[in-house]
Amino acid sequence: MMKFSIQRCCSTPVFLKQYETSTDAILRQFGVEVIDIKETGCCGYPLKNINDKAFVLSSARNLALAEKERLNIITFCNCCYGSLRHVDHLLKTDTVLAAEINAKLKKEKLNWQGRGEIKHLLDVLYEDIGLEAIRGQLAKTFKGLDIATHYGCHLLRPLNVAEFDDPFSPSKFDRLVELTGAVSIPWRGKLECCGSPLWGVNDDLSAGITHKKVTSAEQAGADFLCTACPYCQLQFDRVRRMTGSRPDKPAGPPSVLYTQLLGLCLGIEEVSLGIEKNEMNCSGLLKFLIHNEHNRRVPQSVSGQNPP
Repeated sequence: MMKFSIQRCCSTPVFLKQYETSTDAILRQFGVEVIDIKETGCCGYPLKNINDKAFVLSSARNLALAEKERLNIITFCNCCYGSLRHVDHLLKTDTVLAAEINAKLKKEKLNWQGRGEIKHLLDVLYEDIGLEAIRGQLAKTFKGLDIATHYGCHLLRPLNVAEFDDPFSPSKFDRLVELTGAVSIPWRGKLECCGSPLWGVNDDLSAGITHKKVTSAEQAGADFLCTACPYCQLQFDRVRRMTGSRPDKPAGPPSVLYTQLLGLCLGIEEVSLGIEKNEMNCSGLLKFLIHNEHNRRVPQSVSGQNPP
């Protein structure tokens, strides 16, 4: 059994509880145990451009807490993933800073040593559980569903820190999406920012970036956007509603979390997936879902060849 300390995003308990419940349900289904270390706090991401030392200390503390329990960290938030990996990389390359941070952590009898590993949920699904193991548990798949897969900035960049996939031509998320029977379509702006970092700083610019991405996905023929980051999902869902898009008739394709997409195919109960909690109506997703327990087909990969 795989076991991880889980870094939950600060925004999800308030604005996106369905990402937590759907993630927990999927990990349980594959026998992955997650430990909520009660002392774990914010990764520090909101402080990154305000107080750099406070940002570093916040992530380092969470890393040290997991190390103390001899656990690697899993997170379903791109910002937490980027923050934790950035700080871990920074402390490994700056011994002076590492000593300074450890002196502060000593007050709580903690010590960062850089022995832990930080993994995104998608990487655990792709690398640790594996495509074949996931495929073997699919109770249903989608047919005729076109998805605009959105990676998010912190999952891919910077390359020497994120180390999730090729930042210029990634494929892991696309293959996870196509595992469900959906098609991950090519679309302009796929790897660009969703606009979330600017929300609250320059709302017009933030909403403009979001609108540009959603329009691009719509022009490419996407039925839905698919995300694996709380902030990206909130931008495509909640912020779009706040800026005038109607939930019943959204301007452009609605956005669904990958855990919701996969969860439907695994037969996980809809109360855990929380699709009805998405602010842009995603009920249309169900019309693409087919029962195929006795006639499973192997989805094609992005390149058009069967996944290994």
